[in-house]
Amino acid sequence: MLSIVTSAFLLYDKAMLNQKTILITGSCGFIGSNLCKRLLNDVKDLRIIGVDNMNDYYEVSLKEYRLKQIEALGRDFIFIKGDISDRDFVEGLFEEHKIDLVVNLAAQAGVRYSIDHPDTYIGSNIIGFYNILETLRKHPVEHLVYASSSSVYGGNTKVPFSTDDKVDHPVSLYAATKKTNELMAYTYTHLYGIKSTGLRFFTVYGPAGRPDMAYFSFTRKLLNGEKIRIFNYGKCERDFTYVDDIVEGIVRILDKGPKDDYNLYNIGNHHPENLMDFVYTLGACLKENGLLDKDFDLDAHMELTEMQPGDVPVTYADTAPLREDYGFQPSTSLKQGLSRFAEWYKGYYKK
Repeated sequence: MLSIVTSAFLLYDKAMLNQKTILITGSCGFIGSNLCKRLLNDVKDLRIIGVDNMNDYYEVSLKEYRLKQIEALGRDFIFIKGDISDRDFVEGLFEEHKIDLVVNLAAQAGVRYSIDHPDTYIGSNIIGFYNILETLRKHPVEHLVYASSSSVYGGNTKVPFSTDDKVDHPVSLYAATKKTNELMAYTYTHLYGIKSTGLRFFTVYGPAGRPDMAYFSFTRKLLNGEKIRIFNYGKCERDFTYVDDIVEGIVRILDKGPKDDYNLYNIGNHHPENLMDFVYTLGACLKENGLLDKDFDLDAHMELTEMQPGDVPVTYADTAPLREDYGFQPSTSLKQGLSRFAEWYKGYYKK
């Protein structure tokens, strides 16, 4: 069976992305680094300008590891360390390079972190995105693709979540900044003709992911013999989406181009998983890869507790528009994805 990357190469070998220069912000982040590798592997004649501020929200060594993986490909990749909240820095990028496409993935992530560190979110997610949009007024590009989040659905109770739904009740500052990004993009499309596509990502996971995400932090704690906290007493559902599926969606959108001047899509697995099932699947994958003993008592290492501020009980993506417009819907199962993560974790941390 062809791998996702190999089969995709056949699709994009003669892509419209040939001879393009793409600016990818957040290039050393989880999604950004995987996108860089995918594009550089798949498109014969492509230049990527990768930008990242390499902040210490989580271990910088993991970001450096991702960067080395990209650079090891030996392709036309230029890394520039900088912060998009610095207007002069952003303008300098466009003055120095002729950029055709922009993928803005740079953002301060994390729902819970936004409660205690709000300034960081305003600087990166609001001011940073504003700097991108303002610069594109002077230096037009073919297409701006940017990261939004499933968190914008906030307190919505209708499922699956559709991009046609109202999203007026964010329950975290992080969610509010992402909704603000969508509104800003709409305004700049309306006023200045900037073609944009916002992507609402649903709980992205996979190898070399973010250590603050549940699957990663659970793994660390379980391997240390610590208890893991299961919020809302396990009565949560998440639309977990494997990182390769997220990247596949981005690449298809970049390759085919924007459907309209302003666009929004969900990228999710369209299959929410119960949190307890997720934990048991993770435990099984850790045992299969020798990270936990076969007789490890997972139940004894769980602490069920109430919902924490900023969280929602269910996320569930309606992905029909993405399928209809770009012929793609994520399909990697949770078992497949967590198995790949466990295998990577064992190798990276030499367990």
